[in-house]
Amino acid sequence: MSATDPFDFDLVVLGGGSGGLAGAFRAAEYGARVALLEPGELGGTCVNVGCVPKKAMWLAADLASRIAAAAQLGFDVPATPAFDWREFITDRQRYIGGIHESYRKRLDRAGIVLMPTLGSLRDAQTVVTGNGQCLRARHILLATGSSPQRPDVPGAELGGVSDDFFHWSQAPARVALVGGGYISAELAGLLQALGSRVDLFVRGTRLLSHADEEVVAQLEDNYCHLGIRLHFGHRLRAVEPAGDGRVRLLDEDGGASDAFDALLFAIGRRANSAGFGPDAAGVAIDARGNVQVDAFQNTSAVGVYAVGDVTGRETLTPVAIAAARRLMDRIFGGQAEARLDYGNVPTVIFAHPPIGGVGLTEAQARQRYGDAVKVYRSRFRPMLQALVEAPLCSLFKLVCVGEDERVVGVHLCGEAADEILQGFAVALKLGATMADLRDTVAIHPTSAEEVVLMR
Repeated sequence: MSATDPFDFDLVVLGGGSGGLAGAFRAAEYGARVALLEPGELGGTCVNVGCVPKKAMWLAADLASRIAAAAQLGFDVPATPAFDWREFITDRQRYIGGIHESYRKRLDRAGIVLMPTLGSLRDAQTVVTGNGQCLRARHILLATGSSPQRPDVPGAELGGVSDDFFHWSQAPARVALVGGGYISAELAGLLQALGSRVDLFVRGTRLLSHADEEVVAQLEDNYCHLGIRLHFGHRLRAVEPAGDGRVRLLDEDGGASDAFDALLFAIGRRANSAGFGPDAAGVAIDARGNVQVDAFQNTSAVGVYAVGDVTGRETLTPVAIAAARRLMDRIFGGQAEARLDYGNVPTVIFAHPPIGGVGLTEAQARQRYGDAVKVYRSRFRPMLQALVEAPLCSLFKLVCVGEDERVVGVHLCGEAADEILQGFAVALKLGATMADLRDTVAIHPTSAEEVVLMR
């Protein structure tokens, strides 16, 4: 390839989300000539219809809860504060616009060629843009993300998906959420706090099947106290109009729900793998549509790699970023063994209150280690909840293994769990034991101290 040929690159990236941007920036730092293809807004799902706007809405909901608590503690504020959803969205989108601008400036400074177009693989070294231009590259990174799915039932078009939530301009009076995963759990908490009455319809017997069962049970109990109605074992058969723009859910047993002003499906996401022509380059796709990769993010096609949601592995923004950076360290930085360790990845669900965990759940630990497992837990009311005499409780739990009681799982449900977990994730990664935690002086009065005071 000619270094001066404008259509030749060291790396072509398909997808300008978190993983694609991280890979492009890291490769450019090593002097690689990079092209990034993204037909939509930079930042992908996370920045535009995921983590960032979701956390903004979560913060608004958290403020609403705290204003209500303030009214009980002597502040001259309304117990049920009014929320101007449209005004808040203006601020939210201004913040997101700033992120877009920051990305564009970084791409310019790094000399990365941004092409606002789709791309498809002609072969393992050639990408064809939406306008027919051919780009040749020694390396191609697939980072096209995933999309939310609707169920295959009659009337499913009457409901929206998680992306649609971010286009709402007000809180519907009654909302139905279908699904028991993290998106459904998050939207339920923030919508209820912002004034909607929320019903959660879950096919299984619990929320958040990947999280520790006992900690999830505490979240479910808190949600019931907040007024969220949980319907487990619900098998959706169809959705039908209920008049005045409302909808009703029909189940397989012949039952019908109340009428809802809005319906959102949060039943999972599917990798965006079909559009870039994987077959042309020999990129293997599994039955769920995920690009298959090895431990080093290699696909089945030499010189083609994939990171992030399109692989179906630990579909979290920080994971996509970390995997992309280590991949570029290996390809362009001379670090032959650089790769992401997918073990002990901390995760947080921004429910109300947050729930998070790192390492093995109790069930996973007992399956792996049997009787060598010992569990410590602390259930308590955070000070603010106690002051306003609210029934919401926190549950912090440690899963330990062996005579030295090495901590293999940290699971938290409660106020500030999202901020607390990060530090303890480091401790778990370094092999901390219960003795190490107990040897650490507690910070009082905090919720975090419960982790080092368990007996």
